[in-house]
Amino acid sequence: MAMTLGFLGPEGTFSEQAAITYCAEAELVPIASIPEVADAVEAGEIDEGIVPIENSLFGSIIPVLDFLIKAEKSRIKYELAIPVEQCLISEPDMDLSKVARIYSHPQALGQCRGYLARTFPGVDLVASLSTAGSVSDMLLSEEPAAAIAPYRAAEIHNAAVIERGIEDGKSNFTRFAVLGHSDHVQTGRDKTSMAFWFSSDAPGTLYQALGLFSNRGINLSKIESRPTGESLGTYVFLADISGHRSDKTVNAALTELAGITSELKILGSYPVMPDIMGASGS
Repeated sequence: MAMTLGFLGPEGTFSEQAAITYCAEAELVPIASIPEVADAVEAGEIDEGIVPIENSLFGSIIPVLDFLIKAEKSRIKYELAIPVEQCLISEPDMDLSKVARIYSHPQALGQCRGYLARTFPGVDLVASLSTAGSVSDMLLSEEPAAAIAPYRAAEIHNAAVIERGIEDGKSNFTRFAVLGHSDHVQTGRDKTSMAFWFSSDAPGTLYQALGLFSNRGINLSKIESRPTGESLGTYVFLADISGHRSDKTVNAALTELAGITSELKILGSYPVMPDIMGASGS
C-alpha cells in the first residue's frame, strides 16, 4: 500500500509540487489548510504531511512553528526547498485594463507586492485559501478578475498564463518540512530542530543555553522566538543545530540543555537539504 502524503490543496499548489518532488509514488491527499495537514499527521489520519515552514523572503511560517511546539507525536523527518515562480493568470482573452480584483494566497500577494503596485494600482487584492484555489475564485468572480498562482494551476483550470515570474524577489524559495511520527535516521549530514523555554527569566540564561553548543563545536544555524501564550513577555525559543540527536556530541549537549531549561522538545533530526542559495540549508 502506498504511503499517504498530505499537502495543502487543491492540486496546483507549490505544496503539491513539493509533495511530488519528495515522493512521487505516494498517494497524495489534498487538504484544505496548512493547520489541517499538520493535524491530520498528528491524528494518524495520513502517514506523512508536507507543510511550508520558511520562505527566503518572508521568514518562518508561524502556524507551522506553533503546531510543532504543541504537537505530541509529529516530528520533522525531511526538508526540501521549492523555487517560487508566481504567474499572473486570467480567463482567455481577458482585457486586463478592466481587472477589478486579483485573487491569491496572502503570502503570494506579498511576494508580488511591487509588481501589483506598478501594474494594477488601486485594484482590490482578495485573499484566497491557496494559490491554486485563487484560480477557482477568479473564475467564479462576478467582477473581471485575475489570479496569482503557479503555472500548473492555470493548466488544471484551462486558464491563460498572462505573465510568468512576477514575484518581486527572484531568489525566492520556500522550505518545506515533511512531518511524520518519527524523524530520520542519521545520515552523516543532518540537522536537529528543537524548542525550549525557561521557567524564569534571568541575565545570561539564554547565553548559557547557547554556549552548550558552541563549547562543543556544534554550529547553531538558526534561532528565533515565539510567545508561550501563557503571559506577556514569556517566550519559546526555536533553534536549529548541525548534527543528529543520536550523535554522541549532540546528544551530550541536548542532555545538558534539558537540565537547565523548563522543557526541551526535539522537533526532529533530518538530512540537511542541498545548498540552493549559496548558504547552508537551514
